[in-house]
Amino acid sequence: MRTVYVNGVYLPEDQAQVSIFDRGFLFGDAVYEVTAVMNGKMVDFDAHMDRLERSMSELDMSNGYERKDLLAIHKALIERNDLEEGLVYLQVTRGVADRDFDFSGLDAPLGLVLFTQAKSLESNPLAARGQKIVLADDQRWGRADIKTVQLLYSSLMKTRAKKQGADDVWLCRDGKITEGSSNNAYIVSHNNEIITRELSTDILHGITRVSVLKIAEAHQLKIVERAFSVDELMSAKEAFSTSASGFVNPVVSVNGTAIGNGEPGEVTEALRASYVRESQAASI
Repeated sequence: MRTVYVNGVYLPEDQAQVSIFDRGFLFGDAVYEVTAVMNGKMVDFDAHMDRLERSMSELDMSNGYERKDLLAIHKALIERNDLEEGLVYLQVTRGVADRDFDFSGLDAPLGLVLFTQAKSLESNPLAARGQKIVLADDQRWGRADIKTVQLLYSSLMKTRAKKQGADDVWLCRDGKITEGSSNNAYIVSHNNEIITRELSTDILHGITRVSVLKIAEAHQLKIVERAFSVDELMSAKEAFSTSASGFVNPVVSVNGTAIGNGEPGEVTEALRASYVRESQAASI
């Protein structure tokens, strides 16, 4: 049984409880981060904490935690759960109060929950066979750049994709791809340009995205940050996604049509191999 962390206490998962008046439960008034663990060490921890602080700031949520304390909690959970490979989930809520849309007068401690999930990351089957993707309209709220727990639409669309025999969904707005249900989206052109949507409020500012684009530059690949169309996706040489839980995952078909030759592409495979190698070397 896992040990989890809830508001200052380590305890068995079956004893973990949060208040029904927690604003994360009542309003989705919460932000989160997911940090990958390889060989018992965390990947991109500081970058995830930077984004956590930004998300909290964008929601006018005071930062009540020292980074060193969050690091210590992460490490303690990894050790207590003997986690070699997987994820650490962190969630911060605005706290507990009687239900009211207005939080301007709220003076409550923030809620903090962390838990681990064992998961095969390096040997992910999707990386070997490639993802099958379906497309759906992007009807999320307009601040996808804030990593909130408001994930219902993405969850609904991904579940519908699974029922269609696909692995995931990529979301579209005005004929152009924004991102996946829980990942950033890319295509590789036939002259090996990597095209991905520019940072804005339309997409999450992915931590893995930053690392992979740096690796692409090191591979002397040209990076073009702009929105790409569905037509460009369908005619691309390769396509792939990035995320903390998936690293770099190839896309081999969209809406039942093969991308490229319908197999994981060589550019994608090279980026994934480099990302895994460099992440292992830099993990803490």
